[in-house]
Amino acid sequence: MLAIGSDHGGYELRQIIMKHLAERGIEYRDFGTFSAESCDYPDYGEAVGRAVASGECERGIVVCGTGIGISIAANKVRGIRCALCGDCYSAEMARAHNNANMLALGARVLGEGLALKIVDTFLDTGFEGGRHARRVAKIMAIEGRD
Repeated sequence: MLAIGSDHGGYELRQIIMKHLAERGIEYRDFGTFSAESCDYPDYGEAVGRAVASGECERGIVVCGTGIGISIAANKVRGIRCALCGDCYSAEMARAHNNANMLALGARVLGEGLALKIVDTFLDTGFEGGRHARRVAKIMAIEGRD
């Protein structure tokens, strides 16, 4: 199960992504927002982040105008590794090397076609493990030092 959410800036792109996920047969849970009316991106970054961190959903996708704010909010949730990606190579490496469990996209900086390719790359790429697992463990250990 995939979690997905956005603020008003990402609302339209999120609708396109959800249609694409359905066409691919990928189940998802929509955390909103449910209109293009102005709202606050931290609410949706946190909601999707908590669903992923709890194990309710395996991975998450969040969208705001630039992807920056919503990715920062999601990364405040313990256990989340949310990667803001604007190209397919970054999405591939986020999964393969960083085991990112969330993807952030900027609706105002990406075209629809590229955004869907980034989503597909993120979803279709596995974690390589090996030396990367050690590095991801070090990243996650930082949370324990707070």
